[in-house]
Amino acid sequence: MKCRHCHRRLTHTFIDLVNSPPSNSFLLNDQLMEPEIFYPVKLFVCHHCHLVQIDEYKKSADIFNQAYAYFSSFSKTWLAHANAYVEMITARLGLGKDSFVMEIASNDGYLLQYFKGRGIPCLGIEPSKNTAQAARAKGIESITEFFGVELARTLVQKGVKPDLLLGNNVLAHVPDLGDFVAGMKLVLAEQGVITMEFPHLLQLVENNQFDTIYHEHYSYLSFHTVQEIFKKQGLTLFDVQEIPTHGGSLRIFARHAQDESKPILSSVKALHAREAAAGMMEMPFYTGFQQKADQVKYGLLEFLIHQKRAGKKVAAYGAAAKGNTLLNYCGIKKDLICFVVDASPHKQGKYLPGSHIPVVAEEVIQSETPDYILILPWNIKDEIIEQLGYIGEWGGRFVTAVPELRCW
Repeated sequence: MKCRHCHRRLTHTFIDLVNSPPSNSFLLNDQLMEPEIFYPVKLFVCHHCHLVQIDEYKKSADIFNQAYAYFSSFSKTWLAHANAYVEMITARLGLGKDSFVMEIASNDGYLLQYFKGRGIPCLGIEPSKNTAQAARAKGIESITEFFGVELARTLVQKGVKPDLLLGNNVLAHVPDLGDFVAGMKLVLAEQGVITMEFPHLLQLVENNQFDTIYHEHYSYLSFHTVQEIFKKQGLTLFDVQEIPTHGGSLRIFARHAQDESKPILSSVKALHAREAAAGMMEMPFYTGFQQKADQVKYGLLEFLIHQKRAGKKVAAYGAAAKGNTLLNYCGIKKDLICFVVDASPHKQGKYLPGSHIPVVAEEVIQSETPDYILILPWNIKDEIIEQLGYIGEWGGRFVTAVPELRCW
């Protein structure tokens, strides 16, 4: 395998989580008796540009298809984040009815609905047909194609030139980073702004967030590496913000390299220095992560086996991709976790890939009264704890496994 940015041959392993099925490939009941394909979950780090990455074992077109199960609008925390972003960026850029906003990976319109509500023209690019249909139902124009240079050229020919081009948690999902960023350069208005959000590799390592590794995340990104990726395509990062989503993410602001109306702010130099101080420009930073993940595995298995032997019932909440990575790496099946609850009706009635744990609606918690609920999407645990506070009525307790086992 060669680095998807600088094309050097990759020889350094970052972590090996063995193998698992794609994390969002939920199963129907009649599929449980069929063979299930497992793909390697092995990450490499480039010794030259320090991009951490997985090979494209599962093609993006096969992941983001009609059966794609992730709908962004089922998290109140995520909707609040999207609304706050729209309020911030509208004021910062002075966006109005004469502006134009385009979002790449717009999903079910979770974010563009807030621009539409302000009367700001917008367009979504979303390859998954089912989520794009949900966006159209909200009145948001959506194109169901993958974004890159080819689509960018088509849009430019139609006069599409966004003043704001944004993408939240899409950069990591792109197998061809060069084509993707070159497309953004091509379609962006002359004095337009790009904002992108993605989990920060520094937080992944420091907080042992190995469960955020799965097949549809092709790259794991540091600020200095993203800076080089954008620079190669004629784009300059002029601001960066650290935000709490997904356990610690970055929001970058980019412009055309020749657009000097937006000076490079001190935040850029400060974060670059912080990554250097943490050692992210040197290979030793990327070693030892395997052992940290293994400790989580051992701790969670010990807890679940102990509860099973004690006659306790453990359920889980959140049929999230990160949860599937954790369960499959640990080898956990429905004998240790009896069911998982999820708010999305698109997941209910199905089974988790690999573990085959059934996904049910929330009322099952009240009828089954589990002793423990393992929160799989730990990044929104506060929302979940508030929502399920009633489990205290029968002495129920919450558990998280990352970055280490915690029970309360």
